Order: sequence, then C-alpha cells, then structure tokens
Amino acid sequence: METVVGILGLLTIVGIVWTLFNSKTQPAIAFIIWPTILALILICIGYISFDDLTVMIKSGFSSTSATAALFVFSVLYFGIMTDAGMFDVIINKLMKLVGKSVIGVTVMTTIIALIGHLDGGGASTFCIVVPSMKPVYDRMHMRRTTLLRVSVLAMGVLNLMPWAGPTMRAASVLGMEAGTLWKYILPIQIFGIVLALAHAVLAGWQEQKYLEKNGLLNAEAAEVHTEEAEAEVVEDPNADLKRPKLFWFNLLLTVAVIALLIWDQFPSYYPFMLGCVVALFVNYGFTAKAHKRLINLHAESALMMCSTLMGAAILMGVLTTSIGVDGKAISAKTMEIDPEATLSVVRCLANLVSSVLPAFLGKHIALVIGILSVPLALAFDTDSYFYGMLPVIIGIGAAFGVEALPIAVAMVVCRNCATFISPMVPATLLGVGLADVDIKDHIKASFLYVWAFSIICMIFAIIIGIMPL
Repeated sequence: METVVGILGLLTIVGIVWTLFNSKTQPAIAFIIWPTILALILICIGYISFDDLTVMIKSGFSSTSATAALFVFSVLYFGIMTDAGMFDVIINKLMKLVGKSVIGVTVMTTIIALIGHLDGGGASTFCIVVPSMKPVYDRMHMRRTTLLRVSVLAMGVLNLMPWAGPTMRAASVLGMEAGTLWKYILPIQIFGIVLALAHAVLAGWQEQKYLEKNGLLNAEAAEVHTEEAEAEVVEDPNADLKRPKLFWFNLLLTVAVIALLIWDQFPSYYPFMLGCVVALFVNYGFTAKAHKRLINLHAESALMMCSTLMGAAILMGVLTTSIGVDGKAISAKTMEIDPEATLSVVRCLANLVSSVLPAFLGKHIALVIGILSVPLALAFDTDSYFYGMLPVIIGIGAAFGVEALPIAVAMVVCRNCATFISPMVPATLLGVGLADVDIKDHIKASFLYVWAFSIICMIFAIIIGIMPL
C-alpha cells in the first residue's frame, strides 16, 4: 500500500509541475486541486479517512499561517515605502555606484543576499533583497528571473550556517551539535561563496548579452521593460504620495524592522505589522481615507500571495502529515513514528526512492543522493527531506558500510542550493511574489544552474576528502 501511495504522491507532484509549467492555472489553484484529488484517491483505497484529511488540512494551515501574515504585511510595508519614495533615492545611489555595469548589479545583488541571509531566514532575506534591487533591474531592463537566480544561489550557500534550518535538522538526525557539523562543511561553504560570486559575474555577462541582443543596453530610463512601470513613467497617479523629506526616517524605520527580524525575538510578521502602523501614521497622518488608499493600492498583490500560500497549506498538509493511531497529526519533524501510524505521502515517497535505488550503487549512496538532491528538493519540504528521507538513506548506507556523516553532508550541501526554487518552501513563494515572477519562470530560469552549482560543490567536497566516492 505504501508503495502505491508513494507513486501517487510522485504523480501528484508531477501533475503540479506540469500544470504550472504549462500555465494551465494559478499556483494557488494547482496547490489545492491536485492534493485534493490525491486525498480522494487515498480515501477511496482506504489509506486515510475523511477525518484524517481534516486533520491533514488543519496541520498544513497551522504550519503556514504565520508565513501568510508575513506575506500580507511585508507586501504592504514595502509598498508604503515605495509609494513614499524611499526606494527612489536608494536606486539613484545604487545606479551612481554601479553606473551602467550590468555585472556590477548582479554582483551587488549577490553580496546583499549573502549579507542578508546571515540570519538564516529565507523570508527575511527576500524581503531585503528583492524590494531593494527589483527597481534597479527594471530601470536597467534586466530580467527579474536573473535577480531571483543570483539571490537564491547566494542564499543557498549561506543556508549552511549552523543556525539555519537544514544544518540544524541534519545535525539533530546525526545526534551531533549543529556547530560541529558546520565546521566540517565550512570549506564547502567558503568555496560556495566564491562560486556564487563567480556565478554573479556569469549572470551579469549573460544579461548584458541579452540586453545587447534586444537593443536595451543603453536605453533611456523611461523605457522600463514592464508595462506597469511604463505607465508609471508616463504618468504616476500616486505622485502625491511621495515623501522625500521623510527619506531618512523611512530608511531608519526599515533598518529597525529588519533588525527586529534578525533579532528573532518576535514572530517574523510582527515587525512588519509595527512598521506598517508607524509608516502610515508618520508619512500620511491620522487620516483613515489616506490609510485605506494605501492599503487598497497593494491589496491585490497581498491577496495573490496570500492565496498562493493558503493553497500551499493544502499541499503541505496532504503530502507531509502523518496520522497517529490516536488520529492526531504527526509533524514531518518527527523521525521515529509508531509502526501502526499512517505514514505521510512524502514518507512513502522517500521509502519508494530508497527501495528503487540499484544495489550496486549502495556503496556510493552519498554520491547518488547528492546528484539527486536538487530534483528531490522540488518534491520534499525541508522537514520531510531531513527528518523523513535522511534517516532512511542513512540506514541504506549503513547496510553497505557507508558512514552517516558523508550522507548527511551530501544531502545538506547539495539540497541547500535548491532550497529557494522549491514550491514546497514557503519562502520561495514569498520571493517570487515580491519579484512579481511566476514560479514556473523562476524554476525554469534557475533549475539547471542550481543543479550544476550543487554538483560542482559536491565535486569540491570529494576533491578535499569531505565526501567519499
């Protein structure tokens, strides 16, 4: 039965990817309809009940509700800052710094992403990088998919820090301190940072060729490549919302919001809630009409992003929630599950993947799982990947005399590169939402580069002896 469930789960993921890549509907709809079809099939074959499905859905929403609040208020906050003109000043400064250097823009994006991701938070990093750099890319006619690509590769490298989620999860499975595991993979991280900067140069060169080919390299600033921006250049209906005299206040307020995010003392959405309140009152006074206007201006974007995440909650609930014998949800973080429990779809899929690996590859399991980590990242959320699949792969490796540490290193290093192209990671949905890029376009533009980046890092680990062949 579990094999059948694993196959059905794989078909569901393939269906979602096919739907998104062929633009059949919006992500939120795909995230709802495919898991629902899967759940109905599982009910029909007797694997779960309607009560189990209810528990799964509630579990999915409980894990994403905080991110939904972050989506809404981060969009609103940065929208207010844009309307107030804070980013106009920053963009002009950045443009003077990099001049007309396309490569300079991509390298700067990577550096900002590296610094911004020091706290290990994907959502907060996207909130720092995308709003600050998107207007620069638009003004220089550069593609936003390139902005996301250079950002996610830099973030993937920094995601190896000991306080970042993947490293902590892998360390807990191994029963060791996260700092100890990090010291072991530190040379790979240093190499990855250098590689991320090299990729930024490559991406800048590619973007420059793209602009030259389309006659946009030295185009006037009025010719921004998005229709929305073109309309704004011709006639900005919200010009009266600019508050140039409050630039320094708005900048300090933004720094304070980001500092609260990094401090991590409060839920991630709370700093943006406070920031919105302060920004509205200081910039636009105690006027309900003005506040309503600001909120309405960004309601469409916030609703689209929030609906996507709500759809992802269904996806996550159905795919990643196991059901205990008491009928309660078992989190994907739980490594040891009662044999009588109903395994989640992704746990069944993990067992399926491990069962179909040819026996002759057993001694090279670390290498195999390293190569497959990027494609697998599209199918597994972070918890299911490390708490569900990693123990299974370690068990397979043990049967062939392969130590657990190299396997964990392969799964951490190689999978991290793909963390922020996976639709199973809520921060990815935030990033594409802030950039106003379809997730299918983000995956298409980034997947092969991320996979190559992952394999190069693995080869480096093999060369220096951290991973065995």
